[in-house]
Amino acid sequence: MIRVLQSVSNMDRGGIETMLMNFYRHVDRQQVQFDFLCNKPAPGDYDEEIKSLGGRIFVSPGFMSYRSYVAYMTDLFREHPEYRIIHTHNGSLMLYALQSAKKNNIPVRIAHAHATAVPVGLKNELKKLMRPLIKYAATDYWGCSDAAGKFYFSEKRWNNAHQLIHNAIDIENFTFNESSRATLRKQYGLDGKLVLGHVGRLAPQKNQKKILEIFAVIHAQNPDTHLVIIGTGELEEKLKQQSVELGISDAVTFAGVLSNVNEWYSAFDVFVMTSLYEGLPVVAVEAQASDLPCILTDTITPEVKATEDVHFLGLNDTPEKWADTILRFDRKPRISRATELQNAGYDINLEAKRMQDLYLELYSSIDETKR
Repeated sequence: MIRVLQSVSNMDRGGIETMLMNFYRHVDRQQVQFDFLCNKPAPGDYDEEIKSLGGRIFVSPGFMSYRSYVAYMTDLFREHPEYRIIHTHNGSLMLYALQSAKKNNIPVRIAHAHATAVPVGLKNELKKLMRPLIKYAATDYWGCSDAAGKFYFSEKRWNNAHQLIHNAIDIENFTFNESSRATLRKQYGLDGKLVLGHVGRLAPQKNQKKILEIFAVIHAQNPDTHLVIIGTGELEEKLKQQSVELGISDAVTFAGVLSNVNEWYSAFDVFVMTSLYEGLPVVAVEAQASDLPCILTDTITPEVKATEDVHFLGLNDTPEKWADTILRFDRKPRISRATELQNAGYDINLEAKRMQDLYLELYSSIDETKR
């Protein structure tokens, strides 16, 4: 068995973390075991499950001091010589883990691209400077989409040597379920309503303020509508206040972090994302598995589209245009979309086996003296 060290923020129910857990649950852990290097001290939602699956969790000192980080990593690699593969998921900040691994002669250093932009802000100027250096610290280049890979590693390097790793899911778990729909809609008083749904971290990148503006137009035209937003984040209170100012607070549910998101997709009628940028959002794949119409900003890579009911609108299109598109959708019986998702590469059973084989292949390529 080989152990792969996954460098992450912390193992909360974010998109990257959920994607990793999907793979972790489905690899053969007798052959490949995941351990997690978390760079935030707060415990994560998945910590207990990780431990139950045989994984270990390490907590670094974070990214405030490069020197302290490298010193920690040097000690970690000395104490755990079994790590020959590190797989990093930290955006531009994955340079810290990759450089530390390079200094400590870790032979396989995977950089995994999950986004197509660096957030705007003073603290992110450093990230913009770090991003071009990643390709020199890594040995292998993986990405959730072509757009994300080219953004992080350059088009030439991505085209010459890369692995496209689909953000795959357990399709059956997200297939439309009439019983789940009926139960949730009755419990939350949603019977007879057109329910818009969104799942995502409440952060500037996800741009939920646009969703609230769109829903205000929809609700004015059709009072029998409701918006459910699943997730938490630093903008939660501002978004709640915005819903009050727009006069729609009684028709908006901020549901927080939930463990039954798969069931909520069945309760929704339309799925909406207005992100400023994305790599390839796993939530849009989950929504398609539930046969939901998806309305997404055209800043999201078209590679996410696996079914015919995915539609893209401009980030600067008016809330009225978004509302008109959403309200024009016909409600129709929902069916299994397993075949389309499998054909698009989003079946976790197939994709986890491929990732597992990639790890084993990379490990076998290491010189025996360096294993």
